[in-house]
Amino acid sequence: MLSFFQKSTAMCLALIWAEQMAGQDLSGLYAELLPTVVTIQTVEYRVVNAEWQQSGALGSGVVIGAEGLVLTAAHVVESANNILIKFHDGQLLEADLLSNVPAADLALLKLRQLPSGLRVAKSGDSGAARIGSEIMVIGAPLGLEYSLSVGHISGKKTGNRLLNGEMAGLIQTDASINSGNSGGPMFNLKGELIGIVSYIMSRSGGFEGIGFGIDINTAKKVLLEKNVFWTGFDGVFLNADMAGIFNVPNSQPGVLVQRVVANSFAEKAGMQGGFFEAEILGQKLWLGGDIILSIQGIRCDSPHNFDSIKEQVENLTPGQPLLIEVLRQGAVMLLQAG
Repeated sequence: MLSFFQKSTAMCLALIWAEQMAGQDLSGLYAELLPTVVTIQTVEYRVVNAEWQQSGALGSGVVIGAEGLVLTAAHVVESANNILIKFHDGQLLEADLLSNVPAADLALLKLRQLPSGLRVAKSGDSGAARIGSEIMVIGAPLGLEYSLSVGHISGKKTGNRLLNGEMAGLIQTDASINSGNSGGPMFNLKGELIGIVSYIMSRSGGFEGIGFGIDINTAKKVLLEKNVFWTGFDGVFLNADMAGIFNVPNSQPGVLVQRVVANSFAEKAGMQGGFFEAEILGQKLWLGGDIILSIQGIRCDSPHNFDSIKEQVENLTPGQPLLIEVLRQGAVMLLQAG
């Protein structure tokens, strides 16, 4: 049993710690991280009523490679004809799109030339990030470049997107996020990159306290790790309710293929992606593609099954066929590759 004095002392120490945290000065950490954060300006040319029109977008990004690699959100750059990267010191450089994965809302850019004094963000482990811990978001909300917002991790979720053989991880935060923050970094208070800002949940169109970022572990697996089979397609996990909407026999869960990468292992296996965009239960999907029912005989019943499936695929011996059972236009088919 603690004495009254011990209890009082513990309470005082807790209050002092809370006051210190509430008034924590993040200016030094912000200054240290600022050179790794960029503003992304895009230009899009398109024909409207037989006339060329020009439009642009503004987003954020973060430098993740000394060779000039910049990570951002896919929706910031997906339709851009030209991409400009602006650094905090005013340097403005052109960049090319290396990889774009809309299903993950992630894109990888590369600078055409390196700026002077290039700084690279330190990557963290988003799996170790805890709900309740404080984070920093730096970006260009509503065009206000290099703005800082601070909040907490208010949730960690697994989305229904199958990316590189694993379900995408999301970080939920109450840190203020607005248009222009998209693609910008989420840092922990060690200065480590743990997420990329993706979207908000809002009834008004503005920030209402619920924002999401793609966790950095997902980003690295999707854009930086190479796996012959898994990088060949993107998919959306269909639970039993969603499977029923798609008339899957016995409402068996599966993976709705969104896109198949040209010349990939998945394309060579004969897998087909969607071709018609629609919105179902508030989610934008590409319809018309295959629904994967099983891989190597293991059913796609839940996201947890993909660990076993991935292990089976990665352990295939040379010459051993890969078997993929799909539902296509109402008929069950067996695809074979390898």
